[in-house]
Amino acid sequence: MDRPGQGPDGTVVVPAIDAASSVACMRSLGRRGIDTIGISEQRRAPGFSSRYVGETIRVADPSADLSAYEDAILELAHRSDVRTVIPVREADVYVLARNYDRLDDLVATAWPTLERLRRVQDRSRLFDAARSADVATPETKPLDAWTEWDDDVIVKPRYTVHAPEYSTDFDERRVNERSTRYVPADATPDQAAIVEEMGHVPLVQEYVPTTDEYAFFALYDRGEPVATFQHRQERAWKYAGGPSAYRESIDVPELDAAGRRLLGELDWHGLAMVEFLRHPETGEFLLMEVNPRFWTSLPFTVQAGVDFPYLYWRQSTDRPITTEPSYEVGIGGHLLRGELLYLHSILSEEYPVVERPSFSRAVRNVLTSLAREPRFDYADLDDPLPFLRDSHNTVRQLFGERDPSRDEKRRQESDPPATLALRSIGETIRGTIDRF
Repeated sequence: MDRPGQGPDGTVVVPAIDAASSVACMRSLGRRGIDTIGISEQRRAPGFSSRYVGETIRVADPSADLSAYEDAILELAHRSDVRTVIPVREADVYVLARNYDRLDDLVATAWPTLERLRRVQDRSRLFDAARSADVATPETKPLDAWTEWDDDVIVKPRYTVHAPEYSTDFDERRVNERSTRYVPADATPDQAAIVEEMGHVPLVQEYVPTTDEYAFFALYDRGEPVATFQHRQERAWKYAGGPSAYRESIDVPELDAAGRRLLGELDWHGLAMVEFLRHPETGEFLLMEVNPRFWTSLPFTVQAGVDFPYLYWRQSTDRPITTEPSYEVGIGGHLLRGELLYLHSILSEEYPVVERPSFSRAVRNVLTSLAREPRFDYADLDDPLPFLRDSHNTVRQLFGERDPSRDEKRRQESDPPATLALRSIGETIRGTIDRF
């Protein structure tokens, strides 16, 4: 443990997860002289390397022991110097909401109550709220109520956290890490196996044939918007979708209206990322989900002009925010790791109902946008170590530890030239960072 911060306005706890949102919070607050405490289950979390983190603490992994992670949050909240906690993942906001009343006497509770959060982390309730707010959604039903399998569909968890407060089916609390499953037309899945895998009856949703993803981001204060932002996602970590690798700022009135109607219906308090797909034929925005915490592309949001971490801190310290901040429209930004993962997914993964892009065209698009819009989530000359650490972690994840026998086997394999080229780039990066 490093030296605790001594800032005049107290410290802010930031979970140092494997996402650029954590580093964005540390940089935004640290550059204004606001102390931060980075907490993580990872020894090599990128945020631990930032020059703007005042203190680092190892905690339990919430995906393995959510109760121990909760205890660590509560212990930190009792410290006299801690002003608030920033949620950057589902486990964070669930723990904070679950302990809303206990924490309200200790720190600023700039997040929803558990009852509000349930309407977001239970997607069935979320889609009910969307219908009440006149926000369009894809057709969605529980797995055991879906009878037509002659069209492409996706299967997704109903709950993002297995919380006994959400369902009597759950006798212990844990984060739901099961991802979306794509089911092609006429391929009736094994429903019992899916329920066993996901730990509950999941949802089936009609497949919207587009990767044209949009997001409405917001900070709300008891039902009223404090700040908002929009972006269109051009590329994700996977060619089928997921977290953002490259995105551009936009300002679409219909998107703004849909996001505000939904969050108004939810009487929202705190952070929210409202995700939509735009139907390729009707142009209608269809709700996918709401992430009730900071989003992975947060650094780009700050670069475009809306400094959400600082606004979150101002709200937490009762400082006035008189007008909604404006932002620059039509600019782009990258997560370099995400671009590498995107290309890797084209080479190595297959999704039954999503058309695989041309690898050569994808490489060309990535390089063109890098030259045209050189804004990056991690890479920052003022604070270079998080980028190096993240690159190191990513290359190890993709290509593993060095193993001479495996390297020899690879040389004997007949991999496509594109795969060999990408692997060569990754191993060059890994060698450079290992020397660092």
